[in-house]
Amino acid sequence: MNKPHSPACERNRDPILAVLREYFADARRVLEIGSGTGQHAAHFASHLPQLIWQASDREENLQGIRAWLDEAALPNTPPPLTLDVTGAWPDGSFDAVFSANTLHIMAWPEVEQLFAHLPHVTDIGATLIIYGPFNHNGHPSSRSNAAFDQSLQARGSHMGIRDAKAVDALARGVGFDLIDDIAMPTNNRCRVWRCKGE
Repeated sequence: MNKPHSPACERNRDPILAVLREYFADARRVLEIGSGTGQHAAHFASHLPQLIWQASDREENLQGIRAWLDEAALPNTPPPLTLDVTGAWPDGSFDAVFSANTLHIMAWPEVEQLFAHLPHVTDIGATLIIYGPFNHNGHPSSRSNAAFDQSLQARGSHMGIRDAKAVDALARGVGFDLIDDIAMPTNNRCRVWRCKGE
């Protein structure tokens, strides 16, 4: 099959990789939630060989993810898992979790479910990194993000850029404290939390 391709993944992968190198330095098993095309999984796993990079997504996206991982043929990328945040989650324990450009696609109850399940798949001390756009105090951080938010809501009323404080509250509720908020290109952020337990 022709592999799915996202130009945005090509553009943002190296800035994200720099953050992962720092905050996943001591990690061993990473769960990527919403692996999308699979480009990030292949790229990050190839540059972070000490990590077992577990890709996951809804069933309809797994074929494309497999295509990227099969081509890369890396020893640290097990087969991608089916994961819908409102359904069954994988067994096992991870010391790192990563997700890119997912929160604004999910409905807010799905975002709540994502955070609610984290304690069941992570260890104390686990690191969570989420990349994407965030609003601040209910307001867009840039004109481009405001326009993007409008385009999302035109696609589906359940979509929209999430407010950083609201997401932080979900994280705190399951024992994850914000430890960094890193500015990224094109008005995105990498927000980093660490699990201290509930």
